[in-house]
Amino acid sequence: MKQVEHIGIAVKDLNVSNDLFTKLLGVSPFKQEEVFSEGVITSFFQVGQTKIELLEGTHADSPISKFIEKKGEGIHHIAFEVSNIYEEMDRLKNEGFTLLNEVPKDGADNKLVCFLHPKGTNSVLIELCQSKNSPV
Repeated sequence: MKQVEHIGIAVKDLNVSNDLFTKLLGVSPFKQEEVFSEGVITSFFQVGQTKIELLEGTHADSPISKFIEKKGEGIHHIAFEVSNIYEEMDRLKNEGFTLLNEVPKDGADNKLVCFLHPKGTNSVLIELCQSKNSPV
């Protein structure tokens, strides 16, 4: 794992939260996009080397909407940038971690992503991400 790539924060209202985080961080979001496969709209802020990703569910059955219903708004996941997502997935699986998806899937910000089950990571949802432009 190279570095923390971003911290994902579940929010009820992206517009309200964009305003709040713009005031808090002193910068505007640089990107907003919908990830249909996950049922979310994301908004990214750049803070130094790290990004903050705000996530709003697009429907009641989306993972983010269910998370907010159960736990409220707040930190949803921590994402780590990896050099080779396939190798890292194999390594972590061999170490006994449970992957939530067996193959990388398309994520926001032009990334391939895989999530680790929080039951094996002290209740923290961990995301692995690799830029689609990176050589594998």
